[in-house]
Amino acid sequence: MGLVKTEIFTDDQNEIAVLAKALGHPARVAILQHLFKINSCVCGDLVHEIGLAQATISQHLKELKNLGLIKGNIEGTSVCYCIDNTNWSKMKEVLFLFLNQDLSKENCC
Repeated sequence: MGLVKTEIFTDDQNEIAVLAKALGHPARVAILQHLFKINSCVCGDLVHEIGLAQATISQHLKELKNLGLIKGNIEGTSVCYCIDNTNWSKMKEVLFLFLNQDLSKENCC
């Protein structure tokens, strides 16, 4: 697959694509759902909860953290993760504006 020429797209288009990619893997969706369900920070029990290897979970956590959807704090020898409420709200606004577009009453087909 060729490289994506992100510079030919608007900032909004690139942002929506990055957010969609973050939500485009079921493991990341499961991690986010678990964090919302427990409504607190999680410090390592995601392997048992999600059912994937620690290395795989760590990679997905890294992706979510790089996007700012989660944040992590070091507590002793482990890193505890929780939802970053500010960035989550921002993502919801961006995706709402995109997903709330409607077709006009006249359809082309």
